[in-house]
Amino acid sequence: MNIVPIIDSAMAFEDAVAGTKAPREVIDSLCLVNVQHRTFEGQLHQGQLIIHRGIAKDIIEIFELIEQTEFPLARVIPLVKYKWSDNMSMADNNTSAFNYRVVMGTERLSHHAYGRAVDINPCLNPVIYENGRIDPSGATYIPERPGTLYASHALVKEFIARGWRWGGNFRSSVDYHHFDKPA
Repeated sequence: MNIVPIIDSAMAFEDAVAGTKAPREVIDSLCLVNVQHRTFEGQLHQGQLIIHRGIAKDIIEIFELIEQTEFPLARVIPLVKYKWSDNMSMADNNTSAFNYRVVMGTERLSHHAYGRAVDINPCLNPVIYENGRIDPSGATYIPERPGTLYASHALVKEFIARGWRWGGNFRSSVDYHHFDKPA
């Protein structure tokens, strides 16, 4: 029996990048992929990610693993829905990728600005700064909780095996929801 997923996002590429400040050469390097996942209620949903074409195969295969293992995701919706606000997307526990922005507290473009990074369940896998501040606000990190990532987790191992970096291994601020694959 085929289960029809609940559609959370079914945008055209042009709609998914509308309003971004990214230059044309960045936009031309991106693609929109449909991904399926289970929610915390166990329902099958379909969302979308805007990513760099060079990582599309990795993302499609990793999201197949996410679906097969029933690793729960709250939602997977392009940031245009959040008016390109990383804070709004994180507060909604949205799994996302492309966002033309700088690394917080710097002038350096993020890997997200090139579609080469993915953030997964940020409310369960927050950023914990050296000073103890946690983003998104109100998030907690409890590794035993479903939808949470930790060093020995199968998804973390799969990303790393494919040459991605995991923010849980960063030296200063620990960014449990973040994965990126440098060019």
